[in-house]
Amino acid sequence: MALIVQKFGGTSVGTVERIEQVAEKVKKFREGGDDIVVVVSAMSGETNRLIDLAKQISEQPVPRELDVMVSTGEQVTIALLAMALIKRGVPAVSYTGNQVRILTDSAHNKARILQIDDQKIRADLKAGRVVVVAGFQGVDEHGNITTLGRGGSDTTGVALAAALKADECQIYTDVDGVYTTDPRVVPQAQRLDKITFEEMLEMASLGSKVLQIRSVEFAGKYNVPLRVLHSFQEGPGTLITLDEEESMEQPIISGIAFNRDEAKLTIRGVPDIPGVAFKILGPISAANIEVDMIVQNVAHDNTTDFTFTVHRNDYQNAQRVLEQTASELGAREVIGDTKIAKVSIVGVGMRSHAGVASRMFEALAKETINIQMISTSEIKVSVVIEEKYLELAVRALHTAFELDAPTRQGE
Repeated sequence: MALIVQKFGGTSVGTVERIEQVAEKVKKFREGGDDIVVVVSAMSGETNRLIDLAKQISEQPVPRELDVMVSTGEQVTIALLAMALIKRGVPAVSYTGNQVRILTDSAHNKARILQIDDQKIRADLKAGRVVVVAGFQGVDEHGNITTLGRGGSDTTGVALAAALKADECQIYTDVDGVYTTDPRVVPQAQRLDKITFEEMLEMASLGSKVLQIRSVEFAGKYNVPLRVLHSFQEGPGTLITLDEEESMEQPIISGIAFNRDEAKLTIRGVPDIPGVAFKILGPISAANIEVDMIVQNVAHDNTTDFTFTVHRNDYQNAQRVLEQTASELGAREVIGDTKIAKVSIVGVGMRSHAGVASRMFEALAKETINIQMISTSEIKVSVVIEEKYLELAVRALHTAFELDAPTRQGE
């Protein structure tokens, strides 16, 4: 008998009919003798609907009250799924994050899980019940409802699996696994049987939308075997694991990630003095804006040009902060660009293969795609390019690193 945590996202529970289908799937696992904990998101579109309601009252809703409101979406889903299971003769009980006692910090709208009280869940499992838990939410030490931010239900699922020492955490979604890249961009993309936590973490952080990055961090930290599966299609999915041995036998690159949500800012003609990077990025950080890639070029006249990228949603705010900084530092100008994209190649195989970056640059050069910025780590190389060349770049790199699925006979 295995203990499995299954997480179903918004599209998987988007209608009553789909919730009934999820109940059928859970029932089969239960009949197979497994102990099951199910984590669910709100029905697709529900969280957005609730946020829109809040914004009709206030352009900037009070974070605490917003959490109280949006957490109700999951409460509806857990009750419906528990009802569907009970109707099928499967004993089930639903819990909100507060009832389970998923303790978080007090950072409303983007809280982090600190601790999970697993006693209630274990007692229910021992009594033969399926436990259905609301994803995306918890409670702080003062009893305030908190939410974990977008995609937080993945994090809830993995955190519960870690706390319960589950045999596997299964993330059910609208794709049948992790692919070498987005099949909508590259039809020849292949589903990966296995990928390491390290690679998946890079893919998630670089724009792959299959898994929420914090869930991968959690899984890697507590070594929770994580499997991505399709909600309504049978198949093995993709296993995310610590094991690198098999991956080293696979191609050098496991996947290509990309992100359209980037924007670039440059402050020109800044005096090149010690501490200038902090003087530029300190106010950006203080405005709670995350910076991604950074390039600094020193000119002959003892000035420097400093370029960095931010999420496109933060672009206008970052530009205002940077223009204030430019005025204070006596910089020449601030320029920005929202029509950029980031493309990244990822693979643990890079560690044992030289010339990976040059191979990437050669593939882009052949397509006459100019590289604006470069960032590297041990298992990834990222470049910033013009957004209009994004899909061309991804297809070219997918072919260059031999990731295209072999053509089937007769095609």
